[in-house]
Amino acid sequence: MVNRLAAAHFTAAMRHWRPPALVALAAVAALTALTADALAKQPRHTQPAETAAPRAAGEPIMAIVSIKTQQVTFYDADGWILRAPVSTGIKGRETPAGVFAVLEKERDHHSTMYDDAWMPNMQRITWNGIALHGGPLPGYAASHGCIRMPYGFAEKLYDKTRIGMRVIIAPNDAAPVEISHPALLTPNAEALAAAPMRAETLAREAAKAKKAADEAKKAAARATRETASRTASLRKLKSLKTRADAELAFADKALAAAKTDQAKARAEERRRKAASRAAEAGMRLDAATADASSERDAYAAAKDAVKAAETKKVAAAKAANEAKLALEPVSIYISRATQKLYVRRNTRKHWPDGGEVFDATIEVPVTIRNPDKPIGTHVFTAMARTGAGLRWTVVTIDNGDDAKNALDRVTIPQEVLGRIAPTASPRSSIVISDEPLSSETNYRTEFVAVLSNQPQGGFITRKPSTNIDVAGDDDVRRSGFPAFEDGWRNAPRRRGYYRAPWSWW
Repeated sequence: MVNRLAAAHFTAAMRHWRPPALVALAAVAALTALTADALAKQPRHTQPAETAAPRAAGEPIMAIVSIKTQQVTFYDADGWILRAPVSTGIKGRETPAGVFAVLEKERDHHSTMYDDAWMPNMQRITWNGIALHGGPLPGYAASHGCIRMPYGFAEKLYDKTRIGMRVIIAPNDAAPVEISHPALLTPNAEALAAAPMRAETLAREAAKAKKAADEAKKAAARATRETASRTASLRKLKSLKTRADAELAFADKALAAAKTDQAKARAEERRRKAASRAAEAGMRLDAATADASSERDAYAAAKDAVKAAETKKVAAAKAANEAKLALEPVSIYISRATQKLYVRRNTRKHWPDGGEVFDATIEVPVTIRNPDKPIGTHVFTAMARTGAGLRWTVVTIDNGDDAKNALDRVTIPQEVLGRIAPTASPRSSIVISDEPLSSETNYRTEFVAVLSNQPQGGFITRKPSTNIDVAGDDDVRRSGFPAFEDGWRNAPRRRGYYRAPWSWW
C-alpha cells in the first residue's frame, strides 16, 4: 500500500515538472518508498500503560524506574500500587542508574537551564538537577536526564509521597523481593515503646540544661563586669594612696625644715592631715583589695560554672538529638569501594534554600569478607512491622553477588547496631554496593549512589551541587550540623556562604 501511494504521488508530480526536475523527484519518491517500507517492518514497542493496583493503596515507600522498559512503579508496604510510562535521558544525557531519595518537592517548577521549561509537580532526587516531574512522553527516552511522567499521574502522585522516599533507577526491570536474614535490623519492643517518652524527657532535660547554661553565662557576665569595675576602683584607690603618701612625705620634709615655732606648728598640722589622709587611703585600699580577692574567686567560680553548664548542655542536647533521631527511619549505606558504613537520618530541620538536613554523625569502617570480589548493589527496605520485628524486601539493580550472600559478607559493628537497631522502623533501609557514595551525597541528602558501569551523561554533564549554599566548617559546627564527606568535603572551604545557579531538566 505504501509503495502504491508513493508511485501515485510520483506519477502526478511528473505531469507538472520538466525533465531535470523529474530525476530529482524520482529519487525522492524512491527514497520515500524505501523508508516507509523500512519503518513498516520495524517492531512496534508498546508504551507501558498507566495502571493502579486493584486495592486500596497505602503511602508510597519506594519508586523503581526501569530505564529499559521506560516505566516507573511505586510500592507501598504490600506491593505495587501505581505504574506509569516515563521518558528518561537521551543518549549522551542518560538518566543515571543508582540509588536516590526524594530531597525536595515543588508543585510549579520552571527550569533555570532550559528556557524556563515547565516541570510541574517536581520531586528532586539530586541537588544538581535530576528529578521526577510531569512532562511530554513520546514513547521513548527523550529528556536531558530527568524522569518525565504523565502530567496527570505526576499531579496525583505529588501529595502521596514524602521527603526521603526511596527512588531506585534500574538499568533493567527490577522489583522488591521478600527476604529475611539475621543481619537485617531487628527492633526491640521495649525500646520502641519507650522511645517517644524518652525523646520527650530528654528534650525537656536539654531545654533545662540550655537554660542553666544561659543563666550561668549571665552570672559570669555580671561577675566580669563587677571584676572590671573593682579593678578600675582599685587603680583609683592606689593612685589616691600614692598621692596621700607623697603629701605625707612632703609634710615630713616641711616639718624638718621649719625654723620657728610658728612654722613648726603649721608644718605639724599639715603633716597630721596628710597622715590622716594616707591612713584613710590605705584602709580603703586594703578593704577594696580584700573585696577584689573575693570577687576574683567568684569570677573564677562563675567561669567554672559556665564550663560545667556548657558541658552538660552539649551532652543533654546530644542525647536529646539521638533520642529524636531514634524516632526516624534509619538508612545505612555500606560501600565495598571505601570499606565504610554510613548512616543517615532526617533531622526534620529545614534548610533556608530548600530541603531538609540529614544527620551523618555515624561513619565507621566496616568488614567485608572477600573485599576484592564484586558484591553488587542491593537495596534492603523495611516495609512494615511484624510480630517478630520488621518485614524486609530487597531490590537488586547490579548483580555482583546475590542479596543473601552480600549480607553474609558484611559485618556491621555492634556499636552501630546498638545505636540504631532497637528502634528501627518501617522505611529503614540498608544499601550494600560496590560503589562509593556519589559526590552528590551531602548534608541535604540521604544517599546518592550511581552505577559506574552504566551511562551517566545526564548526571556528569551537570554542575555538581557543591555550588549550592554551603557553610564553612565553623559555621556548620556552631549550627549543630556535622561536617560531611565526599562532595561537600571536597568543596572549596571558607567562612560564610557562596552560591551558583542550579541546573535543571
